[in-house]
Amino acid sequence: MSSHRQSKKRRHLTWAVVGAAVVAGAGIAAQTSMAATTWPAQKTYTGRAFDTCAAPSLAAMKAWHGGLYGAAAVYVGGKNRGCSQPNLTASWVKSVSTVGWKLIPIYVGAQPPCQSGSNPEKLTTTTAASLGASDAADAVTKAAALGMKAGSPIYLDMEPYDITNTSCNNAVLTYVRAFTKTLRAKTYRAGYYGFTSSSAKAIATAKDQTDLPGNLWYALWDKQNTTTADWPWGATQYTGHSRGHQYLVNSKETRNGYTITVDRDAWDAPVALTS
Repeated sequence: MSSHRQSKKRRHLTWAVVGAAVVAGAGIAAQTSMAATTWPAQKTYTGRAFDTCAAPSLAAMKAWHGGLYGAAAVYVGGKNRGCSQPNLTASWVKSVSTVGWKLIPIYVGAQPPCQSGSNPEKLTTTTAASLGASDAADAVTKAAALGMKAGSPIYLDMEPYDITNTSCNNAVLTYVRAFTKTLRAKTYRAGYYGFTSSSAKAIATAKDQTDLPGNLWYALWDKQNTTTADWPWGATQYTGHSRGHQYLVNSKETRNGYTITVDRDAWDAPVALTS
Protein backbone atom coordinates (compact mmCIF):
# COMPACT_ATOMS: atom_id res chain seq x y z
CA MET A 1 0.00 0.00 0.00
CA SER A 2 1.17 3.50 -0.72
CA SER A 3 3.11 5.02 2.15
CA HIS A 4 2.91 8.57 0.86
CA ARG A 5 0.40 9.85 3.38
CA GLN A 6 0.76 7.40 6.25
CA SER A 7 3.33 4.82 7.24
CA LYS A 8 2.67 1.35 5.83
CA LYS A 9 1.94 0.09 9.34
CA ARG A 10 -0.59 2.84 9.98
CA ARG A 11 -2.27 2.28 6.64
CA HIS A 12 -2.56 -1.44 7.23
CA LEU A 13 -4.20 -0.73 10.58
CA THR A 14 -6.56 1.70 8.92
CA TRP A 15 -7.61 -0.85 6.33
CA ALA A 16 -8.19 -3.45 9.03
CA VAL A 17 -10.90 -1.25 10.48
CA VAL A 18 -12.72 -0.37 7.24
CA GLY A 19 -12.46 -4.41 6.33
CA ALA A 20 -8.75 18.72 -14.38
CA ALA A 21 -7.66 23.92 -20.80
CA VAL A 22 -10.47 26.02 -19.41
CA VAL A 23 -13.99 24.64 -19.13
CA ALA A 24 -17.17 25.18 -17.14
CA GLY A 25 -19.00 22.03 -16.12
CA ALA A 26 -20.70 20.54 -13.09
CA GLY A 27 -17.54 20.63 -11.00
CA ILE A 28 -16.67 24.24 -11.75
CA ALA A 29 -20.27 25.30 -11.21
CA ALA A 30 -20.04 23.98 -7.68
CA GLN A 31 -16.86 25.98 -7.15
CA THR A 32 -18.23 29.29 -8.36
CA SER A 33 -21.51 29.47 -6.48
CA MET A 34 -20.47 32.66 -4.67
CA ALA A 35 -21.87 35.24 -7.05
CA ALA A 36 -19.87 38.14 -5.64
CA THR A 37 -16.55 36.42 -6.35
CA THR A 38 -14.70 36.83 -9.64
CA TRP A 39 -12.97 33.53 -10.29
CA PRO A 40 -9.87 33.06 -12.43
CA ALA A 41 -10.43 30.65 -15.29
CA GLN A 42 -9.92 27.03 -14.35
CA LYS A 43 -6.78 25.31 -15.63
CA THR A 44 -7.47 21.67 -16.43
CA TYR A 45 -5.08 18.85 -17.25
CA THR A 46 -6.20 15.61 -18.86
CA GLY A 47 -3.73 12.74 -18.96
CA ARG A 48 -1.49 10.70 -16.67
CA ALA A 49 -0.17 12.16 -13.43
CA PHE A 50 1.89 10.84 -10.55
CA ASP A 51 2.09 11.49 -6.84
CA THR A 52 5.02 10.70 -4.58
CA CYS A 53 5.83 11.41 -0.97
CA ALA A 54 8.49 14.10 -1.38
CA ALA A 55 8.68 16.43 -4.35
CA PRO A 56 11.53 15.17 -6.59
CA SER A 57 14.57 17.27 -7.35
CA LEU A 58 14.41 19.75 -10.21
CA ALA A 59 16.94 17.62 -12.09
CA ALA A 60 14.68 14.57 -11.73
CA MET A 61 11.62 16.52 -12.86
CA LYS A 62 13.49 17.72 -15.94
CA ALA A 63 14.62 14.17 -16.69
CA TRP A 64 11.10 12.81 -16.33
CA HIS A 65 9.38 15.49 -18.40
CA GLY A 66 8.05 14.48 -21.79
CA GLY A 67 7.51 10.85 -20.85
CA LEU A 68 4.51 9.05 -19.45
CA TYR A 69 3.34 11.81 -17.13
CA GLY A 70 2.37 15.43 -17.64
CA ALA A 71 1.37 16.36 -14.08
CA ALA A 72 2.70 15.75 -10.58
CA ALA A 73 0.92 15.98 -7.26
CA VAL A 74 2.75 17.71 -4.42
CA TYR A 75 2.04 17.85 -0.71
CA VAL A 76 1.82 21.54 0.11
CA GLY A 77 1.10 21.15 3.84
CA GLY A 78 -0.92 19.71 6.69
CA LYS A 79 0.13 18.41 10.09
CA ASN A 80 -0.34 14.85 8.84
CA ARG A 81 1.91 15.27 5.81
CA GLY A 82 4.15 12.21 5.72
CA CYS A 83 7.42 13.60 4.30
CA SER A 84 9.56 16.66 4.62
CA GLN A 85 9.75 18.67 1.42
CA PRO A 86 13.26 20.08 0.93
CA ASN A 87 12.71 20.56 -2.81
CA LEU A 88 9.24 22.08 -2.64
CA THR A 89 9.84 25.83 -2.82
CA ALA A 90 8.42 28.69 -4.83
CA SER A 91 11.51 28.55 -7.03
CA TRP A 92 10.96 24.81 -7.65
CA VAL A 93 7.30 25.38 -8.55
CA LYS A 94 8.24 28.12 -10.99
CA SER A 95 11.01 26.06 -12.54
CA VAL A 96 9.04 22.84 -13.05
CA SER A 97 6.07 24.83 -14.37
CA THR A 98 8.38 26.48 -16.89
CA VAL A 99 9.58 23.04 -17.95
CA GLY A 100 5.95 22.18 -18.66
CA TRP A 101 4.75 20.25 -15.63
CA LYS A 102 1.22 20.75 -14.29
CA LEU A 103 0.99 20.59 -10.50
CA ILE A 104 -1.70 19.12 -8.24
CA PRO A 105 -1.64 20.56 -4.69
CA ILE A 106 -2.53 18.15 -1.85
CA TYR A 107 -3.10 19.09 1.78
CA VAL A 108 -3.10 16.36 4.45
CA GLY A 109 -5.47 17.79 6.99
CA ALA A 110 -7.03 16.46 10.18
CA GLN A 111 -8.07 12.81 10.09
CA PRO A 112 -11.25 11.15 11.42
CA PRO A 113 -11.70 10.41 15.12
CA CYS A 114 -12.59 6.77 14.34
CA GLN A 115 -9.53 6.16 12.16
CA SER A 116 -7.03 3.58 13.42
CA GLY A 117 -3.52 4.63 14.28
CA SER A 118 -2.18 7.88 15.60
CA ASN A 119 -2.02 11.13 13.67
CA PRO A 120 -0.56 14.48 14.71
CA GLU A 121 -3.96 16.03 14.03
CA LYS A 122 -7.36 14.38 14.45
CA LEU A 123 -10.71 16.08 14.29
CA THR A 124 -13.54 15.57 16.76
CA THR A 125 -17.22 16.35 16.67
CA THR A 126 -16.49 19.47 18.71
CA THR A 127 -13.49 20.70 16.71
CA ALA A 128 -14.50 19.64 13.19
CA ALA A 129 -15.83 22.99 11.98
CA SER A 130 -13.09 25.16 13.48
CA LEU A 131 -10.33 22.80 12.34
CA GLY A 132 -11.76 22.67 8.84
CA ALA A 133 -11.67 26.44 8.59
CA SER A 134 -8.21 26.86 10.11
CA ASP A 135 -6.70 24.03 8.06
CA ALA A 136 -8.12 25.50 4.86
CA ALA A 137 -6.68 28.91 5.71
CA ASP A 138 -3.32 27.26 6.31
CA ALA A 139 -3.59 25.35 3.03
CA VAL A 140 -4.19 28.57 1.11
CA THR A 141 -1.26 30.26 2.86
CA LYS A 142 1.04 27.35 2.04
CA ALA A 143 -0.09 27.09 -1.59
CA ALA A 144 0.14 30.84 -2.17
CA ALA A 145 3.67 30.93 -0.70
CA LEU A 146 4.66 28.34 -3.31
CA GLY A 147 3.32 30.50 -6.12
CA MET A 148 0.03 28.61 -6.60
CA LYS A 149 -2.34 31.43 -7.27
CA ALA A 150 -5.99 32.13 -6.50
CA GLY A 151 -8.16 29.92 -8.67
CA SER A 152 -5.93 26.90 -8.03
CA PRO A 153 -7.43 23.75 -6.56
CA ILE A 154 -6.32 22.29 -3.25
CA TYR A 155 -7.12 18.62 -2.72
CA LEU A 156 -7.89 17.66 0.85
CA ASP A 157 -6.49 14.22 1.69
CA MET A 158 -8.79 12.02 3.78
CA GLU A 159 -7.57 8.52 4.53
CA PRO A 160 -9.86 5.48 5.00
CA TYR A 161 -12.22 5.31 7.97
CA ASP A 162 -15.41 3.52 9.00
CA ILE A 163 -18.11 5.55 7.27
CA THR A 164 -20.81 3.39 8.88
CA ASN A 165 -19.87 5.07 12.17
CA THR A 166 -22.47 7.82 11.93
CA SER A 167 -21.03 10.24 14.46
CA CYS A 168 -17.56 9.88 12.98
CA ASN A 169 -18.80 10.32 9.43
CA ASN A 170 -20.88 13.37 10.35
CA ALA A 171 -17.84 14.93 11.99
CA VAL A 172 -15.77 14.34 8.85
CA LEU A 173 -18.46 15.90 6.65
CA THR A 174 -18.59 18.92 8.96
CA TYR A 175 -14.82 19.28 8.69
CA VAL A 176 -14.84 18.91 4.90
CA ARG A 177 -17.64 21.46 4.50
CA ALA A 178 -15.78 24.00 6.63
CA PHE A 179 -12.57 23.34 4.70
CA THR A 180 -14.33 23.71 1.36
CA LYS A 181 -16.27 26.82 2.33
CA THR A 182 -13.09 28.52 3.57
CA LEU A 183 -11.16 27.63 0.40
CA ARG A 184 -13.88 29.10 -1.77
CA ALA A 185 -14.08 32.25 0.32
CA LYS A 186 -10.39 32.71 -0.44
CA THR A 187 -10.97 31.96 -4.16
CA TYR A 188 -9.33 28.55 -4.24
CA ARG A 189 -11.11 25.58 -5.75
CA ALA A 190 -11.96 22.65 -3.54
CA GLY A 191 -10.85 19.11 -4.29
CA TYR A 192 -10.83 15.93 -2.26
CA TYR A 193 -8.76 12.74 -2.25
CA GLY A 194 -10.32 9.62 -0.76
CA PHE A 195 -11.03 5.92 -1.17
CA THR A 196 -13.95 4.47 -3.11
CA SER A 197 -14.73 2.12 -0.23
CA SER A 198 -14.79 4.80 2.44
CA SER A 199 -13.67 8.43 2.47
CA ALA A 200 -14.49 9.23 -1.17
CA LYS A 201 -17.70 7.26 -0.95
CA ALA A 202 -18.80 9.39 2.00
CA ILE A 203 -18.50 12.53 -0.13
CA ALA A 204 -19.98 11.12 -3.34
CA THR A 205 -23.00 9.58 -1.64
CA ALA A 206 -23.77 12.27 0.94
CA LYS A 207 -27.46 13.20 0.76
CA ASP A 208 -26.63 16.85 1.40
CA GLN A 209 -24.02 18.07 -1.08
CA THR A 210 -23.90 21.61 0.32
CA ASP A 211 -20.33 22.92 0.59
CA LEU A 212 -18.73 19.64 -0.45
CA PRO A 213 -15.76 19.71 -2.86
CA GLY A 214 -16.45 20.05 -6.57
CA ASN A 215 -13.51 17.84 -7.65
CA LEU A 216 -13.07 14.23 -6.55
CA TRP A 217 -9.82 12.25 -6.72
CA TYR A 218 -10.67 8.64 -5.96
CA ALA A 219 -8.30 5.87 -4.92
CA LEU A 220 -9.23 2.59 -6.61
CA TRP A 221 -6.18 0.45 -7.29
CA ASP A 222 -7.53 -1.52 -10.24
CA LYS A 223 -4.66 -0.60 -12.62
CA GLN A 224 -7.12 1.04 -15.03
CA ASN A 225 -5.97 4.35 -16.49
CA THR A 226 -9.43 5.89 -16.63
CA THR A 227 -11.71 8.33 -14.85
CA THR A 228 -14.87 6.97 -16.47
CA ALA A 229 -14.89 3.19 -17.04
CA ASP A 230 -14.56 2.37 -13.34
CA TRP A 231 -16.30 5.43 -11.91
CA PRO A 232 -18.37 3.86 -9.09
CA TRP A 233 -21.09 6.47 -8.65
CA GLY A 234 -23.63 8.33 -10.77
CA ALA A 235 -22.57 9.11 -14.33
CA THR A 236 -23.62 12.75 -13.93
CA GLN A 237 -21.50 13.29 -10.80
CA TYR A 238 -18.25 15.23 -11.01
CA THR A 239 -18.45 15.78 -14.74
CA GLY A 240 -16.93 18.74 -16.56
CA HIS A 241 -13.28 17.82 -15.85
CA SER A 242 -13.65 17.18 -12.13
CA ARG A 243 -12.23 13.67 -11.62
CA GLY A 244 -8.90 12.12 -10.75
CA HIS A 245 -8.22 8.41 -10.27
CA GLN A 246 -5.30 6.91 -8.37
CA TYR A 247 -5.12 3.54 -10.07
CA LEU A 248 -1.70 2.07 -9.16
CA VAL A 249 0.54 2.57 -6.13
CA ASN A 250 4.18 2.07 -5.20
CA SER A 251 5.45 1.82 -8.75
CA LYS A 252 9.25 2.09 -8.84
CA GLU A 253 10.16 3.72 -12.15
CA THR A 254 13.38 4.93 -13.75
CA ARG A 255 13.51 7.55 -16.47
CA ASN A 256 16.68 9.08 -17.89
CA GLY A 257 18.72 7.91 -14.92
CA TYR A 258 16.37 9.03 -12.15
CA THR A 259 14.40 6.47 -10.11
CA ILE A 260 11.28 7.50 -8.18
CA THR A 261 8.61 5.40 -6.48
CA VAL A 262 5.28 6.87 -7.50
CA ASP A 263 1.56 6.31 -7.46
CA ARG A 264 -0.05 6.54 -10.89
CA ASP A 265 -3.10 8.69 -11.54
CA ALA A 266 -5.51 9.15 -14.42
CA TRP A 267 -6.31 12.85 -14.39
CA ASP A 268 -9.11 14.99 -15.79
CA ALA A 269 -9.44 17.79 -13.27
CA PRO A 270 -8.10 21.21 -12.25
CA VAL A 271 -4.40 21.84 -11.64
CA ALA A 272 -2.59 24.74 -10.02
CA LEU A 273 -2.35 28.18 -11.59
CA THR A 274 1.33 29.04 -11.39
CA SER A 275 1.81 31.78 -13.98
